[in-house]
Amino acid sequence: GQRDVVVAIDAGHGGEDPGAVGKAGTREKNVVLAVAKKLAERINAEPGMRAVLTRDGDYFVPFRERIRRARTQQADLFISVHADAFVNRDVHGSSVYVLSTRRASSEAARWLAERENAADLIGGVSLDDKPDVLASVLLDLSQNASISASRDAAARVLAELDRIGQLKKSEVQHASLIVLTSPDVPSMLVETAYISNPTEEKRLRDSGHQGRLAGAIHAGVRRYFYDNPPPGSRI
Repeated sequence: GQRDVVVAIDAGHGGEDPGAVGKAGTREKNVVLAVAKKLAERINAEPGMRAVLTRDGDYFVPFRERIRRARTQQADLFISVHADAFVNRDVHGSSVYVLSTRRASSEAARWLAERENAADLIGGVSLDDKPDVLASVLLDLSQNASISASRDAAARVLAELDRIGQLKKSEVQHASLIVLTSPDVPSMLVETAYISNPTEEKRLRDSGHQGRLAGAIHAGVRRYFYDNPPPGSRI
């Protein structure tokens, strides 16, 4: 009766939104979908783990819909896969982001304002029938735990990415990104490389390197869950 750990994998952009485009014409939406699918294969091959993709083809999914899909599947972790870009083509390296505390505060206010329409938290606690003060405390506890877990998981993924290439930032970064704002699912955004850098663009197009990126993310995720096994899971 023990459940699998669920990892939601989000390939950025898609459809009419190509994301960043490299000098050779490589589209971010295509390479990150390839990495996401390879990562899903590795997660599904891991005993006790199951992957869900927020998109599995070339179509656009709104940011909050990506979060909703992860929460509907009761995900234990959300990973958004991207490829960075910058006007200076010499800039290169991987980086990993989690939600900033400032954005978390504003997002909490939004959830409280709309809590009558919100689904139950994954922990099984509903906000819609709670007094304002209690709802605020419950949401704050959930959100703080989620951000702390996000940092732990992101640090492990970053360490594994450091094994296969250079890092843009050697520490987990914080950002105000909508796709990271789930109050009850630890979330990270992985910038796999700079698609604007010709060398890294070439690597991103290579299926072998896509596999290495997926392998590094999977290794970090595996380390995190074996260090922090979710209650009731097979791990």
